Amino acid sequence: MAQVTVTLDANLAIDAMMLSGTKSPQDAVELVLRDYLARGRRTETRTGEAADGHRLTADRPTAQEG
Repeated sequence: MAQVTVTLDANLAIDAMMLSGTKSPQDAVELVLRDYLARGRRTETRTGEAADGHRLTADRPTAQEG
């Protein structure tokens, strides 16, 4: 697998390490990124994708007044 080197501000790296509970900045960034991507996939699964727009109706039914 290819690797990428990313330069981060020290405070940002420390925040990522504290949030992820790791002692390595590299591991922290990897965990945060993996969680971000997984959360995006879960959201798409629950709400659908932009291509699913055909399922939405433009006209909403009017509420009946009693």
